[in-house]
Amino acid sequence: MASYTTGVSDVGVESNVPALSWGPVIGGAAAACAISLILLLLGSGVGLTMVSPWSGESASFTTVSVTAAIWFVIVQWLSSALGGYLTGRLRTKWAGVHTDEVFFRDTAHGFLSWALATVVVAGLAGSAFSSLVGGGVQVASSVAATATVGTAATAAASDSTTDPATGYFTDLLLRPKDAAARAQSDNAAATAEVSRILAQGAAKGEVVEADRAYVATIVASRANISPEEARARVDQVLQQIEDAKNAVLKAADEARKSAATVALLGALSLLIGAFVASAAAALGGRQRDE
Repeated sequence: MASYTTGVSDVGVESNVPALSWGPVIGGAAAACAISLILLLLGSGVGLTMVSPWSGESASFTTVSVTAAIWFVIVQWLSSALGGYLTGRLRTKWAGVHTDEVFFRDTAHGFLSWALATVVVAGLAGSAFSSLVGGGVQVASSVAATATVGTAATAAASDSTTDPATGYFTDLLLRPKDAAARAQSDNAAATAEVSRILAQGAAKGEVVEADRAYVATIVASRANISPEEARARVDQVLQQIEDAKNAVLKAADEARKSAATVALLGALSLLIGAFVASAAAALGGRQRDE
């Protein structure tokens, strides 16, 4: 049986003093919240200097995301350390309690202070935190969808009375043998038909050879150029469309990776923050007892 400084076993003796002191926990959590908000506002001010609406004057999305993640780690550690230390330093001295139990209680108080501060800060800045974690995923999904069906939306705008997919197959049924004459006689219909071909190609991921040749014939008639020049122009435009789509998908993938990095660093910083708060509370409690 364990004996303490009195030499008398305390086993079976229940103290009427609770092991948990909510006052220091709440005080440390309030201090941690205040420091977190101050540092977050400071980081927001610095972050706004890194972005600009002017082309070429703003930092990349990856740079901004990584910088924000690093700053979040710093905020978490500093606020956790201060809140945990105050929690341990302000608690009432436990008399007749074994040093191992004192150490456990101090670390537990620091952890509870960190947990309370984290919940409060997350509640106050919930929308911003959710945007930080989920923004990249949302951008990736929405932009990827735009890159895939954006051309279809353009075609639908040009002919709002006809579904783009249905209109494409209707054009196949009614496609004239002489595309050049069609382009000369009905300019608007030829333009809408080319838009639907591009929309179908965007949805399928490629424009089939028959459609390329048909569009080249219309381009040659409309632009008054040779069939070879028209075919080269069609291939060039389709390549530009493909390059633009790949660039958008690359940007979406980079946003996804940045969001994943921010989320992982945020989770790691929270875990380390819990450890820092617990250790700081143990340090503050020991100094209080000394």
